[in-house]
Amino acid sequence: MSDMPKSRGGPLAGLRIVEIAGIGPAPFCGMLLADLGAEVVLVERAAADREAIDLGPAALFNRGKRAIAADLKSRDGVETVLALVEHADALIEGMRPGVMERLGLGPDVCLARNPRLAYGRMTGWGQEGPLAQAAGHDINYIGLSGALWYSGQPGEPPMTPPTLVGDVGGGALYLAVGLLAAVMSARETGRGQVVDAAIVDGSAHMMTLLVSLRAAGQMVNERGASMLDGPHWYSTYRCADGGFISIGAIEPRFYQLLRAKLGLGDDPDFANGYDHARWPELKRRFAELFLTRTRDEWCGLLEGSDACFAAVLNPDEAAEHPHMLARGTYCEVGGVRQPAPAPRFSATPAELPGRVPLEREDPAALLDSWARSGPRSGR
Repeated sequence: MSDMPKSRGGPLAGLRIVEIAGIGPAPFCGMLLADLGAEVVLVERAAADREAIDLGPAALFNRGKRAIAADLKSRDGVETVLALVEHADALIEGMRPGVMERLGLGPDVCLARNPRLAYGRMTGWGQEGPLAQAAGHDINYIGLSGALWYSGQPGEPPMTPPTLVGDVGGGALYLAVGLLAAVMSARETGRGQVVDAAIVDGSAHMMTLLVSLRAAGQMVNERGASMLDGPHWYSTYRCADGGFISIGAIEPRFYQLLRAKLGLGDDPDFANGYDHARWPELKRRFAELFLTRTRDEWCGLLEGSDACFAAVLNPDEAAEHPHMLARGTYCEVGGVRQPAPAPRFSATPAELPGRVPLEREDPAALLDSWARSGPRSGR
């Protein structure tokens, strides 16, 4: 039996979620909800069928969850999941379209057992469309949605931070919002529903600001020629010690302060920072300038000012930065340093993240505890 706490504080305390084990954005969504106090039961496959890669206590996407094992290809395993569904607010699954239906755990079956259920479906391409049955990963989904286009330099292939834009941003976060919205609706109407969270949809939706700038003539389709990917005052630069810094002085007053701090206040070449034709030359001059000092030296000059500056840190450095330490942005649980739950709540603060479940619980005992405490939806 796991020694995890069975209930946690946070704004989602009391919310019950069944998560069918998978990879990528679906587990991240379950982790996010567990971070905020939801009781998430992870339904894993039997030991012989588990994924070859076992991260143990480093599987942070499972932190704070409870875990059981069930053979979803057997009648007993399916019935175990459906019995939990009867007492749950939501279900999370990240299978290809049609897989849950073939297992006997599709939305129609689950909603018949619990009409208030929020049934969350996490895929890359969505539940329908020409590509719905094709394999893919984060980079493919954001490539198709347009979200990858501006990530790169002129003449170079686009690059993206692994999993952040698609799996997490356009996938897990949109599924979390969708599930919470569906739970709220069920509590008002008594009717559950299916939440179709596709990474192509979410990452396209994340493009709204850039699309609006393009409609206003502030962004163009040529990479490196718009206000958020072309100017010398909005870029990253290498320093003398090989470290990197970031500059984002968009507004005129911030740009003028940056010029003054860099000793360029009287240089007429930098007077008009919005002359698109001069951006390549000025970016080259900025690059030469920032190579003259170390990253720490630039931090000493610019950090904390309105010049819109920050060092580019690796994850270990980020966890040790004074600002991150002051806010407790990182924490340590079970000997593993990890990001703390976010966002923050004044009246119902989330606790430190729960441990990663290394043992499976007895499904019958867990189900009995849920059944005895009654249904949660519609409270």
